[in-house]
Amino acid sequence: MAFERLREDIATIREKDPAARSSIEVLLCYPGVHALVIHRLSHLLWRAGLTVPARWLSSLARWLTGIEIHPGAQIGRRVFIDHGMGVVIGETAEVGDDCTIYQGVTLGGTALDRAKRHPTLGRGVVVGAGAKVLGPFTVGAGARIGSNSVVIKEVPPGATAVGIPARYIIEDQDRRREEQAARMGFSAYALTQGQNDPLAEALHRLIDHVAEQDRQIEQLQQALERLGGCCDEAVEPLDASRLNRMVD
Repeated sequence: MAFERLREDIATIREKDPAARSSIEVLLCYPGVHALVIHRLSHLLWRAGLTVPARWLSSLARWLTGIEIHPGAQIGRRVFIDHGMGVVIGETAEVGDDCTIYQGVTLGGTALDRAKRHPTLGRGVVVGAGAKVLGPFTVGAGARIGSNSVVIKEVPPGATAVGIPARYIIEDQDRRREEQAARMGFSAYALTQGQNDPLAEALHRLIDHVAEQDRQIEQLQQALERLGGCCDEAVEPLDASRLNRMVD
């Protein structure tokens, strides 16, 4: 079983990382692989009630790899911790199958009680470098967390979360993009071509909507004047192009 999991880990890295040139290179040189192998042993000790040896082993892994995984955390299959330095995964965190976690990521808690206080990542989640996911909520399957984002609430499946605090938008078009991305391959660092800040995208749409309303109102005023009606002095129209440049 352990060797099967290790083979899966190596195959996953070779699939997702173009810098991985051979299986032996991955086995010898990738700290994410080393951290996961040690975590599986420390997790077994933790579940057996041997908490001090489990914590000692996880501390040894942190010293060797720069990756800190609490022995109580639940890690799925084919998880890829890329580069890994500074990654912290808390005691009640759950990481689903096929997730990817980059350097500097924290899966942390915001409460002091001993209940569930760390996040749950669904299958296939990608967490970009430096992101902080804080709290006992779920990040839905296939979601992407942008680099240096701070996520403090639940993320829907397939959404992209960016910013501090993180914001996300997902619509039918986004779901189609996700399906296409899945067919094309892995999106490193939770980024896809043409991805924008969701807040900026929403502002662009609002600006364009108001500009279209201005155009329609102007046409109605001109029609009323042709019919002999009298219109009050028009409000200065929205300068959509200038506002869009400010939002970019």
